[in-house]
Amino acid sequence: MIDPRLTTLRVFARCGTVGATAELTGYSPSAVSAQLRELQRVLGMELLAKDGRGVRLTATGRYLVTGSDVLIAEWEQLRAEALEAGGQMQSHFGLGGFSSAAAQLLAPLASTLRLAHPKLDVQVLEANPSRCLDLLVAERIDLAVIVAMQSRTQIDEDLRFEQTTLLTDPLDVILPSDHRLAGRETVTLEELATEPWITDAPGSAYHSLFAAAFTAVGMTPRIAHEAVEWETQIAFVGAGLGVGLLPRLAPLRGGENVVRLPISGRGKPSRRILAAVRKGSLKSPLIKRSLDILHARSERILTERLEQDQ
Repeated sequence: MIDPRLTTLRVFARCGTVGATAELTGYSPSAVSAQLRELQRVLGMELLAKDGRGVRLTATGRYLVTGSDVLIAEWEQLRAEALEAGGQMQSHFGLGGFSSAAAQLLAPLASTLRLAHPKLDVQVLEANPSRCLDLLVAERIDLAVIVAMQSRTQIDEDLRFEQTTLLTDPLDVILPSDHRLAGRETVTLEELATEPWITDAPGSAYHSLFAAAFTAVGMTPRIAHEAVEWETQIAFVGAGLGVGLLPRLAPLRGGENVVRLPISGRGKPSRRILAAVRKGSLKSPLIKRSLDILHARSERILTERLEQDQ
């Protein structure tokens, strides 16, 4: 087994403070500090140095953390293969994902797993993509569903994680039901060039995706209103304040006076939804079963959502 104090050190290396480490691991700040001091004593290494009112990793500490990536991956692979060889599964299974994924993918997954395995303790945590990866490092969750572009980590290049694409989630246009184009089967971005648009604030990942779609067709949209939550944007559209883009994964939730149409032509925006796990754990029976369920549900949402929201 991997010493839990090493896991605490790895979480500290990722988030940088004792307080943040305590929040991610579930320990108290004093317990985190005690673990880090004890790890230094046991290893006979100076892993931390004073840095103002806090502490930072020494060069030795950074080397140990980076070098432990391979060790952790080998342990995860060994544990996964041992469970598979014996037809067993872990007793606790943690899932994490951003809001739409938690509601549309992870909650149904947790329900399915609990029905199939009544003794399995399944926990679902709603968290943004960056925090999901932090929780994977802290071993609070075992599988995360994230939007590829919304994490500060370049997950393709990070030795701590493995990923698989669950779905390419297209963004649809949402319009007031009395809009001149509401009766169409599809619509192009060019046809909506002069409309007042509703989107997230500049600097957000969604706003970047929104802007990139219009850049691809050589247009500059007129942003009339800003909304952070999908429900807020849907309400704005229903009130006739403008039009917006809504991921296929996100339902209309019974929004009044709103229709959704798929985008055709150039600049069709989409976001890549990933499942991420700790490197080496993909062969875990629970993770393999969960990925099968998530892939099937994702495909069903892509094919049925437009009909459901009519």
